[in-house]
Amino acid sequence: MDVEKKIELIKRNADEILNEQEIEKIINKKNLKVYCGYEPSGEIHLGHLVTIMKLLDFQKIGITPIVLLADWHAWLNKKGDWKFLDNQVKIWERGMKAAGLKAKFVKGTNFQRKENYINDIMILALNTTVNRGLRSMQTIARDIENAKISQIIYPLMQIEDIKALDLDFVVAGMDQRKIHALGIELFSKINMKKKPVFIHTGIISSLKQKGKMSSSIPESVISIRDSKEEIKKKIIKAYCLKGDIKENPILDICRLLLFPKFEKLEIKKETKLGNIIYNSYKDLEKDFLDKRLHPLDLKNAVAEYLEELIAPIRKAWEK
Repeated sequence: MDVEKKIELIKRNADEILNEQEIEKIINKKNLKVYCGYEPSGEIHLGHLVTIMKLLDFQKIGITPIVLLADWHAWLNKKGDWKFLDNQVKIWERGMKAAGLKAKFVKGTNFQRKENYINDIMILALNTTVNRGLRSMQTIARDIENAKISQIIYPLMQIEDIKALDLDFVVAGMDQRKIHALGIELFSKINMKKKPVFIHTGIISSLKQKGKMSSSIPESVISIRDSKEEIKKKIIKAYCLKGDIKENPILDICRLLLFPKFEKLEIKKETKLGNIIYNSYKDLEKDFLDKRLHPLDLKNAVAEYLEELIAPIRKAWEK
């Protein structure tokens, strides 16, 4: 694969790239490292598939992804006790493999308790105000209004993870951007020489519209283990007000999952005769905004395409 194609795959479907100028400088280097970190808690759902698909893009260009199963982060963010989290790590690794990742899986507590790691956390703490730490966690932490000190340590660990894993590329949702911006400011304090590239993807809204998909709210998500019937039922019930393109989970699914996977979508018209093929998300969004595309027609198509996307993952999971 030529360099232009590699860069195209790295950049595609990213909402934001920090340190983008570094891509061309490092793309031809050997043994490049890319990672995404996940709190192993609850079901793997469509929101996670967005970053998984981005890791698969890196896999296509010959870079083996690192998946950090961040058990200590999950514990600090009040996601469960150690027995629960240890079991979740095993479940999540199995699910990630079912999704097609041939990754190196790293458990957070296997390296985060080392002396050098802890020393760097202390240095970062000395250089970060409480207010800045809290701001970086606003879209991530549970119960941020009653935040614990542990939830301020969380972003510092995420910054140190990038150094400890010696990363060249970081994949994450846009909800992580404030942590990464803080990291760019603080890397020199912990003697990090690399300038990693941060690939930030969009976020799929909750099926109930407000907020993002979260496994702690089952009715807000579609899991990689949901059946065809469950997918259809959830999509039909999902928020998708005619002409509304703000926080619309059905449109988010189209933009962040279906177009990157299938490149075009065919919508079968129930309310009018004839089908329509969309070759780009922008064309589909414009028709929806102008109310030329009915929500029910869109939902029926999305349910079919999602089943096509999830079915092989579900099948691999069940083996």
